[in-house]
Amino acid sequence: MQQPDLISIVITTYNRSDALVAVLQGLALQDDRDFEVVVADDGSTAHHQKAIHSAAEALGLPVRHVWHPDVGFTASRVRNLGVSVARGAYLVFMDGDCVPETDFVRRHRQLREVACLVNGSRVLLSEKLSQAVLNGSAQVCGRSAGYWLARWWAKDANKLTGLLRLPDLTWRKRPGFRWRGIRSCNMGVWRTDFEAVNGFDESFVGWGHEDADFVLRLHNQGVVRKNGYCATEVFHLWHLESSRVQESANAERVRQRQQTLQIQADRGYRECRLEGEISVHTWG
Repeated sequence: MQQPDLISIVITTYNRSDALVAVLQGLALQDDRDFEVVVADDGSTAHHQKAIHSAAEALGLPVRHVWHPDVGFTASRVRNLGVSVARGAYLVFMDGDCVPETDFVRRHRQLREVACLVNGSRVLLSEKLSQAVLNGSAQVCGRSAGYWLARWWAKDANKLTGLLRLPDLTWRKRPGFRWRGIRSCNMGVWRTDFEAVNGFDESFVGWGHEDADFVLRLHNQGVVRKNGYCATEVFHLWHLESSRVQESANAERVRQRQQTLQIQADRGYRECRLEGEISVHTWG
């Protein structure tokens, strides 16, 4: 049963439990506790699943873990699977290497608005600082302005927007479809709008632009993009880039769809729910 005030945090992950543990630690420190965590696992090994389980238990953070077999990069499918077990009326999508500030949930709650999508942004962390976070020698949540000024000066953070909190004013809304800056690693949307466009399109395979397609179809549905800049920033842990073999083909598909008014995913959330069994566990 859906819960109207509950926010469902849907986090994608794949064989990077050390980063996901840092994300879960950030969520355990939230000052707004009316949320649930759904880990949407794109086929991680048993070793990484065990690490997620252990972290959830240690933090006392309830986590619903949905998993399907590793068949390559299938971010659209695993997000749809995550939503299929989520109970909140509002969905916030995150990547498993993006650590939230302590007011992340509260700021998303403040910015959510009927017929709007909140597109958040991120602060990129250096390899050095990221490794310190992963090994437990550094904590990036709840730090002072002085800490972040020092990290920016040392080039450990690419910007200081994580310090700023700007109000919810009309300038946040962006009419029309703009490809630039779309971030499914930090994105909030009403479940009703998600379902209206049939979720993410699973016919997009490999890395890239399934999130742009999702935002385009929401735009065609009448959902306005709202900027979460200087409110909902996450701290993105450094990693090597994924293979982008499919990027150009996926980008071309989005360009073609810009010439249409397509709203429904070719193969999306509804089809995902009709298919076979998936592995779901509740931990913490």
